[in-house]
Amino acid sequence: MSRARTIKPVKERMGKQRTYEVLVAPVVTEKSTLGSENNQLTFKVAKDATKPEIKKAVEEIFKVKVKSVNTLNLPGKTKRFRGMEGKRSGIKKAVVRLEEGQNIDVSAGL
Repeated sequence: MSRARTIKPVKERMGKQRTYEVLVAPVVTEKSTLGSENNQLTFKVAKDATKPEIKKAVEEIFKVKVKSVNTLNLPGKTKRFRGMEGKRSGIKKAVVRLEEGQNIDVSAGL
């Protein structure tokens, strides 16, 4: 017997703790720095984070308006060390586009 699972709206699901669990770390690379010229920021996010959760977390933490969120899952790479095969863990990244006139200085910290 299967029960239909009801999904609560983001407002009800996200407490203060979950808001800080969604955003893991900012991604600071050459490519992400170039994106900041176009009001884009890149973050490592939790594997189970959804786009609405990411949007709400960025808006609450940084007090800005988010225009859109794009996510991508990067699978872990297989690596060898001294003949032993291992696997790196994969990550999920989110590219967040801010509304015009909004900005965040990621290098300054919280």
